[in-house]
Formats: sequence, C-alpha cells, structure tokens
Amino acid sequence: MEIRTLQYFLMVAREENITRAAQQLHIGQPTLSRQLMQLEDEVGQQLLIRGKRKIELTEAGMLLRRRAEEIISLVDKTEKELWNDEEELSGQITIGAGEFSAVDILLPQVISSFSKKYPLVTYDIYTGNADLVKERLDQGLIDFGILLEPVEIEKYDFIRLPYKETWGLVVSKNNSLSCKEHIVSNDLIGIPLSLPNRQAVQSEFTSWFHNDYDKLNIVASGNFMTNLISLIEADICSSISVKGAFNKHNMDTIRFVPLYPELSTGTVLVWKKHQSMSSLMQHFIKEINHALNE
Repeated sequence: MEIRTLQYFLMVAREENITRAAQQLHIGQPTLSRQLMQLEDEVGQQLLIRGKRKIELTEAGMLLRRRAEEIISLVDKTEKELWNDEEELSGQITIGAGEFSAVDILLPQVISSFSKKYPLVTYDIYTGNADLVKERLDQGLIDFGILLEPVEIEKYDFIRLPYKETWGLVVSKNNSLSCKEHIVSNDLIGIPLSLPNRQAVQSEFTSWFHNDYDKLNIVASGNFMTNLISLIEADICSSISVKGAFNKHNMDTIRFVPLYPELSTGTVLVWKKHQSMSSLMQHFIKEINHALNE
C-alpha cells in the first residue's frame, strides 16, 4: 500500500467525486479509477460505493480513511523532522492538551522565547482530554502532551509541572449555590450535575464524595467546558470542573465555586518513552526546563 495511493483515496473521499478528485490531483480520471480498484484488490474489501451523484465510503472505507489520515500526518511530520537543520532549526512541534491553567501559563512563555531563537519553527496545538492526547502520543501524531493527573505515565518520559488545578462547581448565577463560598458534598446531592467523562477523574471525585456518590443526579458528561456552557447558563445542570477551564470562559452568567474539602490535581508534560527524539524536540525540552527553572 503506497503513500501516493492513500493520498489518492483521501482526495476521492473528500471530494466525493472521482472527476473532481482527479482534477485536484492533476491526473486522468481513468488512472485514478484504476488506482482505486487496485487498492480495493489489495485490501480485499470494497471501499467505495459509486453512486450516480456522489461516491460514499463503506465501513471499511471509513476505517481506511481514518488510518490513512493518521499515516499521511505521520509521514508529513517525519519528513519535517528529517529536514531539521541544527544551525537553523525548523519544523513543527505538535502539542496536545486540555483546558487548564498550565496550558495558559507555560505555552505562551515557552513558545514566545523558542520562536525568538528559532523563527522557522511552527506549532500545532491539539485540544483533547488526557485519554485522547495519550492516544495520539502513542500513534506518534503529536510530540508532547500536557495532562491533568491522575495519569498512568509508565510508558512516557515526563516533567512534573509546578501548577495545581483546583476542582469546583461551575454553576449559573441564577442558582442559589452560586452565592456559596465553598461547595460541600451535601450541596450536590440530587441537583442536575455534569461530570468529566474521564474515568480516572470520576474515580477521584467518587473518593472525595465518599459514600454519597450514588445519590448524585448525573444528567450529562463531557470533555470540555465549551460544550456545557449553554446548559449551565440555562441552569439545566451544573458542572464539576477545574478552575483553569472555567477561566477560559469567565462570563457574567456563570460562577466557579471551589469544593471543600479542597480537591486539587497536578499537571505533567509527557512525551513518548524509548523514541528516537528529533533535534527539534530535544531543544524544545531544554527550553521548557529553562522556563521552569527561571
């Protein structure tokens, strides 16, 4: 299975039309059709449903599309790393992270100073929770992840960051709980509530809540505060969140009230262990350590 053939397949999947895809690829339509049939023969499954108006993907085609996008992305990234020049460092650094304070504090400082030294370097920031970021790290699609603990980091090298995140309740200002200085476990019993959908975080919250966890009225879950804001504003539910995520959406209509006893968690910068690191990654790690030691 050649990279060029995967690129052809992806173009057809995007255009949903062989004629338009062939025009975009600057090749003849018969050539493109032949390449696609050879690809189907190679994988042993039908990938495309050739309709009169447009082309659709089979289930096998949708799977190949996802994998092909990952492969092409990894090839592009590898090519950029191999072209790095020690004297004039270039390429792209890819970072995955969620919504929390460490991202807002660390990245602007490090990227600003690094860009002054190496202006040819570009940055790709991927937003996702810890599970999604780790998945992309394992696939080699991103270089670094900034993660909220708890995290199983046995297969990663890491730098523990000096930033703590405080957990609390994000609540509509029309809700009576918005007037409290702290939220205790009894305040949460029975109210419509949203929890982060990371299992490890839910386990932490279960421990904080002790024996009353089963009394919670959990009506929603989500990865990011962005997707829950409208529900919180309308007082449909309140959401357990870290303060850093709330700070990104610090609005007049909602309020963050910390939990008591305090529940906080640390943050770590991780990268894949036992990999051959590019010069660009090595320099970036040095820059991070320098920023943290200042």
